[in-house]
Amino acid sequence: MYPKKILIVGGVAGGASTAARLRRMDEEAEIVLFERGEYISFANCGLPYYVGDIIKDREALLVQTPQGMSRRFNIDVRVNSEVIHIDSYKKQVEVLDHVTGITYNESYDRLVLSPGANPIKPSIPGIDRENVFVVRNIPDTFRITNYIQRYSPKKAAVIGGGFIGLEMAENLMLKGLDVSLIEMANQVMPPIDYDMAAFVHPYMKQKGIRLYLSDGAQEIKHNNNKTIIKLRSGEQVEADLIVLAIGVKPDVTLAKDAALEIGPTGGIRVDKYLRTSDPDIYAIGDAVEVMDFVNGHPAVIPLAGPANKQGRIVANNICGIEDAYDGTQGTSIVKLFDMVIASTGNNEKILKKYDIPYIRSYTHSPSHAGYYPGAGLVSIKLLFRSDDGRILGAQIIGSDGVDKRIDVLSTAIRAGLTVYDLEELELAYAPPFSSAKDPVNMAGYVAANILKGDHPVIYWDEIDDLTDEQVIVDVRTGAEYGQGAIPGAWNIPLDTLRDRIDELPRDKEIIIYCRVGLRGYLAARILMQNGFKVRNLSGGYITYKITH
Repeated sequence: MYPKKILIVGGVAGGASTAARLRRMDEEAEIVLFERGEYISFANCGLPYYVGDIIKDREALLVQTPQGMSRRFNIDVRVNSEVIHIDSYKKQVEVLDHVTGITYNESYDRLVLSPGANPIKPSIPGIDRENVFVVRNIPDTFRITNYIQRYSPKKAAVIGGGFIGLEMAENLMLKGLDVSLIEMANQVMPPIDYDMAAFVHPYMKQKGIRLYLSDGAQEIKHNNNKTIIKLRSGEQVEADLIVLAIGVKPDVTLAKDAALEIGPTGGIRVDKYLRTSDPDIYAIGDAVEVMDFVNGHPAVIPLAGPANKQGRIVANNICGIEDAYDGTQGTSIVKLFDMVIASTGNNEKILKKYDIPYIRSYTHSPSHAGYYPGAGLVSIKLLFRSDDGRILGAQIIGSDGVDKRIDVLSTAIRAGLTVYDLEELELAYAPPFSSAKDPVNMAGYVAANILKGDHPVIYWDEIDDLTDEQVIVDVRTGAEYGQGAIPGAWNIPLDTLRDRIDELPRDKEIIIYCRVGLRGYLAARILMQNGFKVRNLSGGYITYKITH
């Protein structure tokens, strides 16, 4: 028989999904869910959109109320109840009722920890003033909206350029505020690489966001009803309202209290069944250390989707159904006005960290058939193994159709597919939605050609190191060349290349480029079959220009 009394610490994605699955699997079990706040299940990913009035109804943020969950699933839901101590020897927890101030003990057969993560607040002077906010839960969000309603701030500063930072910057602008975003790294959106984030930076500036990169907040000064953020560079940013979106760290207070093992990444260490070092205690969600699905190393990857899946897996294991969690690959997406930024798997920074051999490719394809109105570019960066072509990661920037392409590539990674498999995928096509060769197919064709040696490439970060032994040739039209080109490039349009082939030196390597890479590939094939040593610029002039 499996245990009959299960305590769950924390609601939202992981805890609430555990409780619901447990009840579906066992009508007789005693299930108690503790939540230190008053909301057990809310749309935390939707909080920035409430600030921007995209979501207008507060109730829409509530996925499930305590009363509704208790009634539907027959679960003892205790809000405003914080578990403050775990006695694993006696198999009981100590609970503080924040309403009455009373503490009491509750026994368990199995305990599930879903405490989530805490916003990072650096220890800089002035950070604890009333106009400095974090965005982690519903009360945090209401504090921001109440402050805006009460004081009508004109200028806002967001510190941190991750998911929440970008979403808050957008929604504060939609609220009518003048917004600055401050990021210590040289790019926004850490899950993607610099060369893809480079597309985001000018777009943010175009939308009116003041962007401070490679700079961090050193001090927040409050003088004469003005708040000034002093940056490490010496620059000063004025703001009436400040949002900290630096990131989160696993909440492991209870785990440490129970002497549970903490992994090297700072998350609670769990096995593939999501058991902690105490076999009667499970842990899930943002607080745990998971295995990175791509590289096999420990990682902390706080995302709602994996937390929900982990809740279901834990419930299955508690109910005697063996179920393992295979790891997190970090599939994520964010909207920034009309731009969509998405990624899955590992980026270059991670692959280099673990010395995983890889090749990269860049493609810029129309989101749907070019002759159908409204097509935009879908820019895909693909990372794949240099031996067998297995896909390791993907990053996409665009507008329409980014979500479905990242989901296809995420599925491909989960299934262990290669770039050759991408060539063969049969994806839905009609002119309003795609092209006969979908952008995912095109990414596969390009990557496979690189891997097979049919398409030797050079990258944007190698162009500045060319020597006298190389000649760079722009095969775009003369009009395109006149609007901007790589310094030192010769202009021989593709359609004249065969007639002018004798102009090229045969004792030097020819570096070809065009706008996105397709004409460059065609030129490379012509020259290679005429005995030239050639490389084509992956991603073309678009990638070169945006990164420079």
